[in-house]
Amino acid sequence: MSYSFLHSSDLHLGRAYGGFPEDIRGRLREARHTVITRLAAAARGAGAADVLLAGDTFDAETPSPETLRHALRAMAAEADIRWVLMPGNHDSLAASELWRRIKADSPSNLLVLTEASPVALAPGVWLLPAPCTQRRPGRDLTDAMSAATPEGAIRIGLGHGAIMDFTSDEGSAGIIPPDRAQLSGLDYLGLGDWHGRMQIGPATWYSGTPEADGFKHDTAPGALAVRIAASGAPAQAGMVPTGQFQWLRPALDLLPGEDTAARLSDILPPDARRRDTLLRVEAAGRLTLAERAGFEAQLAAIAPDFGWFDSDLSRLTTEVKADDLDLIDRGGALRRAADALLSETADQALAQADRDLAELALSRLYALVQEVGV
Repeated sequence: MSYSFLHSSDLHLGRAYGGFPEDIRGRLREARHTVITRLAAAARGAGAADVLLAGDTFDAETPSPETLRHALRAMAAEADIRWVLMPGNHDSLAASELWRRIKADSPSNLLVLTEASPVALAPGVWLLPAPCTQRRPGRDLTDAMSAATPEGAIRIGLGHGAIMDFTSDEGSAGIIPPDRAQLSGLDYLGLGDWHGRMQIGPATWYSGTPEADGFKHDTAPGALAVRIAASGAPAQAGMVPTGQFQWLRPALDLLPGEDTAARLSDILPPDARRRDTLLRVEAAGRLTLAERAGFEAQLAAIAPDFGWFDSDLSRLTTEVKADDLDLIDRGGALRRAADALLSETADQALAQADRDLAELALSRLYALVQEVGV
């Protein structure tokens, strides 16, 4: 009576990515759409015919007609896969028009879960869903997973929400009890909401998003291929990669005298992966004025390799020696400007933000003079 399936969640189809340039924004939106095809391939590779989506398939309660139609058509095209779709907090049941449209245009291989009642997935296999009633239900909807099923059946829960308050640094308790699987006699509890893959207990997992959408999570985007041999047997869950884009935030702690080019090279992905990588380099430590200028030039040289690139040098301080300023100018307006900026970097009467700004301006002035040969 073994049963295999793919557990995924948080596709967030239709996400706008408003903070990014239009070129990469369009590519990110398309990657979220094409992940449907990649999830189908992952299911086949795992010997599964069912993909269970634990909420937030859509980014908003009012996705555009195009976003909805394209998603349903993409699922229909994978005719050998059954898609099991449950509302999350972004596409909750409060969006009654959305779910009316989904049901009206639903392909035959889509199972829509809008009721918190057991559903038979296969002989001896029952799904106990807890669809989100609204964006913030304020109560534990997974109570419904304690509903009765036939004796000896495999019991799978599908929920969306927080076992832990992910917005709190302290990790305070959330709505869903961490022992829900045990409380409701579940062989597996598949959750959505947290965009990084996370195991909560022996039978409880957040699948994470199948296509990364930010720098927050260290886990690679993917889905969970799950196999349950029989009721009461341990669920076997393994990650299957499904992501197109990498979101990387490498950190460098630099010191004077280091080979910054070599250090930078060590943290970069292979050339073939760079177009599909969003990279934010975070540098700390300290460098001499000349080294910093060289490092910034190295960053500028690699930036076009990536789908999107940014650097944060706010924690990188600059050591400035008197003869460094001679390389800017030995006199005249440029030297006076350099002397003034150097004085501001050490002026304790100024706010730290102002001293940091003066340090950055001095580094830029030095780099500009070296570049144009003033």
